[in-house]
Amino acid sequence: MMDSQGRGLSETVWTRLDRKAGAITELTIRQLRHRLSTWVVLAIGFLLLMSLLAMFVGGVRGGWEPIDNDGDSHDGDNDGYPAGQEFKYGSDPWDGFSFPGSGDFVMEGEFEWGSVGIRSGNYTWRFATGMFTYNWIDENPIGGERILDIESLPDCPEGELFEDFWLDWGDGCRMEENRIVVYDASFTGNGTFRVQEGFYASWGYMEDSFYVEPEPASNYIDEDDIDWTGDPNKINGFDDDGDCLRIDWAGDPEPQWWWESRHDKDGNRNGIDCDVVWITDSDGNIISIIPDDGVDEDPSEENLAYEDAHRAFIIGTGKIAFVMILGIFLPLFLALGLVRDETENGTLHYLLSKPIHRGEFIIYRILGYLIIAGGFVLIMSILMGLVTAVLGPGDSIFRLKDMIVWIGIALATILALAAYGAIFNSLGLLSSRYGVYIALVVGVYEFVMAVLTLGGATLVPVLSVSHWTLQLIDSIVLIVWPNTIEMHLIATAFELPSGLAAFWNPPVWTLGTENPFVSALISVIILLLITTLNILFGQAQFKRREIM
Repeated sequence: MMDSQGRGLSETVWTRLDRKAGAITELTIRQLRHRLSTWVVLAIGFLLLMSLLAMFVGGVRGGWEPIDNDGDSHDGDNDGYPAGQEFKYGSDPWDGFSFPGSGDFVMEGEFEWGSVGIRSGNYTWRFATGMFTYNWIDENPIGGERILDIESLPDCPEGELFEDFWLDWGDGCRMEENRIVVYDASFTGNGTFRVQEGFYASWGYMEDSFYVEPEPASNYIDEDDIDWTGDPNKINGFDDDGDCLRIDWAGDPEPQWWWESRHDKDGNRNGIDCDVVWITDSDGNIISIIPDDGVDEDPSEENLAYEDAHRAFIIGTGKIAFVMILGIFLPLFLALGLVRDETENGTLHYLLSKPIHRGEFIIYRILGYLIIAGGFVLIMSILMGLVTAVLGPGDSIFRLKDMIVWIGIALATILALAAYGAIFNSLGLLSSRYGVYIALVVGVYEFVMAVLTLGGATLVPVLSVSHWTLQLIDSIVLIVWPNTIEMHLIATAFELPSGLAAFWNPPVWTLGTENPFVSALISVIILLLITTLNILFGQAQFKRREIM
């Protein structure tokens, strides 16, 4: 085949350029492949990623335990009833003497603080400290903390209470067969009580008591799921477990202490009790969630947290392992001496004796390095993607979107490898003696800027490669998984555990459009610009260098 001037294509400038590019690139690949340091760095990177993958597989095999997000499955006062059941019956979940069916304590009298006194009769004693001589006492009381367990009381040591021996809060000991000493405990019995000097006790009786079977704690886990109709103009949010509307409760009593506040059923101030306000923009995207307390606060982990944790693993691994570790340290070890080493070895003179421009030489060297480093990153991302796509949550056999995100992470990392490779190569040319130390400082700086970006900072880290690479990943995630913002807002609004909040931030630089495609394009342009400028800077340094 001939060109317009009658010459074969094998003799054209473009073909010769391809030959030179191929020769230098191939030489670079061969040199890097035969370096021990290359294989050490790649092996360390491989082990790091395999360790993370093993953790992921182990987590998936271990299953996903449901979490009590609103805390109402716990028995804080140890009375045998979970807090959710106590809320249902209107009893105090923090008072062991108040539980479903316990009735109300009617106080008939009390010793003033610091007084000395004696009281005889058949009473329920509360918060009592002193000595009780009894004819009868309830040996099987129902309750929790500060409810005295008579059968397990030990014998008292010799001496006086608080002088010769001490008791634990809510506990007691046996002095004689029908005489006990107690410290801030509650019990029921007939006899004579003598209050300890400087302490307190009250007496009375329980009214309207009845027995209620304790419910298992599992009844109060995953019992108030997210209720979102998709239409912000409709009433959203439903109080499934009744802890906001107080459905079938014994009432909502007035606060007993000055630090307590009465329950507010309309905390979001929209005029509707116990609902959730979902605010959307003109495109229907959720931008804010304002719930009433006690609504949609304990969703199923299978429906929300499992997907959240899965995405957090992918994003966190992509940002930290690929960008912050491989993206910085691979070029630090592989690209710093791309041209400098040839100069020191004396081989550069022979390479440049061929008809090749010095500027082209740098480009082809970086291209060879990118094939090695970028190829490794691409292969590892595909491997990670295959595993997470097969083992991830959901009903599908293969999560295709997982693979797309991993490919996006690989491309973002390769752009970072190109930028860092150009930077470190230029530093090696700038100073053969101090270039390594300057490159280390730059590597630390980039790592710190990446940490700041993960934390949500936007202004200071903007002067770094890592910032734009991480934003590119954030943009790719939002393009592939558009409901990521919704999941992020749900976790924040309902105070749910979320890994997304730690590893993902909505893209910032969108030119006011809030469009992830715009932020992705801006990030790619800036990364390519950084790479180009540093290649030009390296070429300028290389042109002035005398080849010995």
